[in-house]
Amino acid sequence: MMKKFIFLVVFAVALQAKAQMPALERIEPLNWWVGFKDQSLQLLVRGNRIADKTVSLNYAGVKLMGVQKVENPNYLFVNLQISSTAKSGTFPINFSQKGEKAISYTYELKSRKHKTEGVTDKDFIYLIMPDRFANGDLSNDKIAGMKDKRFSRDSIFYRHGGDLQGIINNLSYLQDLGVTTLWLNPVLENDEPRASYHGYANTENYHVDRRFGTNELYKKLVDECHKRGMKMIKDLVHNHIGDQHFLYQDQPGKDWFHQWPKYTGTTYKDQTLFDPYAASADKKLMTDGWFDRHMPDLDQQNPLVKKYITQSHIWWIEYAGLDGFRLDTYAYNDKVFMAEWAKRIKLEYPQFSFFGETWVNGIPNQVFFTEGNTVNQKFDTGLPGVTDFQTYFAINEALNGKFGWTDGVNRLYTALASDYQYKDPTKNVVFLDNHDISRFYSVVGEDFNKYKSGIILLLSLRGIPQMYYGTEILMKNFANPDGKVREDFPGGWPTDTANKFYQKGRTEKENEAFNFVKTLANYRKSNTVLQNGKLMQFVPENGIYVYFRYNANKTVMIVMNSEEKEQIVTTARFSERTGNYKKMMNIITGEKMDLEKIIMPAKTTYIFELQ
Repeated sequence: MMKKFIFLVVFAVALQAKAQMPALERIEPLNWWVGFKDQSLQLLVRGNRIADKTVSLNYAGVKLMGVQKVENPNYLFVNLQISSTAKSGTFPINFSQKGEKAISYTYELKSRKHKTEGVTDKDFIYLIMPDRFANGDLSNDKIAGMKDKRFSRDSIFYRHGGDLQGIINNLSYLQDLGVTTLWLNPVLENDEPRASYHGYANTENYHVDRRFGTNELYKKLVDECHKRGMKMIKDLVHNHIGDQHFLYQDQPGKDWFHQWPKYTGTTYKDQTLFDPYAASADKKLMTDGWFDRHMPDLDQQNPLVKKYITQSHIWWIEYAGLDGFRLDTYAYNDKVFMAEWAKRIKLEYPQFSFFGETWVNGIPNQVFFTEGNTVNQKFDTGLPGVTDFQTYFAINEALNGKFGWTDGVNRLYTALASDYQYKDPTKNVVFLDNHDISRFYSVVGEDFNKYKSGIILLLSLRGIPQMYYGTEILMKNFANPDGKVREDFPGGWPTDTANKFYQKGRTEKENEAFNFVKTLANYRKSNTVLQNGKLMQFVPENGIYVYFRYNANKTVMIVMNSEEKEQIVTTARFSERTGNYKKMMNIITGEKMDLEKIIMPAKTTYIFELQ
C-alpha cells in the first residue's frame, strides 16, 4: 500500500511540473548571427508538449530544413539554414496546433563583429575564482529561489559573494601587475543545492550565474578588459553538466547521458585511451563514467548533444567577444567529438585560442592529447595546447628535490628536452598553482628564495604563463584536506581589515613579492625575447641550471642554483650563447655587472639581460 502511495505522489508531482511548464519555455541559442561559414543552425525548443506543434517561418535567407522530434515531447529541434544572403534582423517563428492558438516567437539574427588574435605566448594569464576574488555588488549575494542557501565566508565550501563587478573594480590592480589576460573559473549559472560556488556543474548554458551578475555585465567586463589591451578566457565544461540542469531533470532522451544500472564513476585512468593492450571495458569506464555523482556525463556521440554544446560556445565567443577557452576535464571527453569541435571553432575564428586541462602523469600521456600525430596517436585531436602539468611537476622537483641524474633540476631539464614530442610546445600553459592544487608559496615551504625562483621560471620558460589569484601576495595553504587554496583575496570585501589590492594594505614581504612579479611581468610584456624568443638550455652541473631566451635583438640568461650552498658560476661554458657579451643587467634590480663570473647564493635564481 505504501509503495502505491509513493508512486501516486511522484506521479502527481510529475504531472504538476508538466502542467506548470509554459507552452513555450525557451529557445536556444538565444539569438544567432549572419555570416558564419557553417550555415546550419539548430534551435533547441522546449515547452509543454511542444513536439505536438507544427513549425513555420518566413524570412529571406533563412530556410527551415526540418524538425526533429525526440523521446520527450517537451522538446523540438528545429534545423535552419542561414544563407550568405541573409541580413540581420528579426522574424517570427510560429508554433501551431489544430484547435489551439498559435504561439509566435521573435528570433533575432545579428551582424558579426568580433575578431581576435587569440591568447598566445605574448600573454600573461591571471586565473580568478570569481566567488573568492572581490564582492563588488552586495545585492546579488543571495538570490531568492536559488537552491544553494548557504552563504558564509566562514566556510570554504559555501558561497562568499565575489562577483563580476568585483573583478571590474580591480582591473587597474591586474593591469599594474602586468597581467594581459583573465581566465575565470566558470561563470555560467550553477543552481545546485551545494558547493555551487566553483562553477563546474552548470545548470544553464546561456546565462551567467545571477550571483555573479548578468550576461550584460559579463560582456561589460570583457569590454573593459579590451579597453585596457587585456583579453578574456572562458572556462568550458564539455564533459558534464550539473544534475539540476533542465536537460537532466527533463531529459530529451536517454541517449543524452551515459546511463548505468547504478552510479558508475570514471576511473580517471587516462592510460586506457592510448594503451595498445587496453580492454574496451576500461576505456568505456574512463570516458563514460561520471566525473561526480552530481555531474551527469553527456553522451557526446549524440549529434544533438554535439550541436547543442558547440553552438553555445560559438554564441559566447560572438556575444561577449572572447579571446580564448580553457577546456575542463579534457581527457574525459569523446575524442572524435572534441576534434570536430576544434575544427568548428577554428572554422569561424581561425586565431581563437583554446587549451585543455590534462591532469595526467607522464610527458607522453600529456602529449597524446595535443594536436598533430606526433606520438603515433593515429588521431589528431586538434588541441593546440594543454595545462602543462609535466612542467609544473618538474618545477616543483627542481625547487624542492635533491640534485641527481634524473632528480632535482634535472627533471626540469628533461621535461623541456622532451618538447620535441609536441607540435608546438609554446602553446602550452605553464603554471605554479591553480584552484585544484596547493598554493605555490606553501609548496616551497614558504621559502622566499624558492618563491622568487619559481616566478622567474614561470615568466621566462617557453609557453603561456598563468598565475593563480593571490600568488603575487604570497597567499598560501594546501588543497588537502580542507581546500583552503580557494580563500578570499584580502580586501575584496568591504568588511576586510586589510586591503591587499593596495600597497599600504600589504606587509613588507607581500609588497616585495608583488613588486617582484610586477617587475618581471612588465619586462616580459615589453620584451618579445621572453614571449616568443628561442630557448637554449645547458645540461645541469652540480645543481646549477642555465638556460637562455634569445632573438635577433636581445639575449636573456637565467641561472639557477638549486643547491643548499653558495656557488660561483663561470660563464665560459655558455659561450655559444654569451658570444661577445661582456656585461649583463639583473632584470629585477637593474644592477649591472660583469658577465665572466656570477656568485650564486643557495637556492637562488637570477635573470639577466646580456649587454
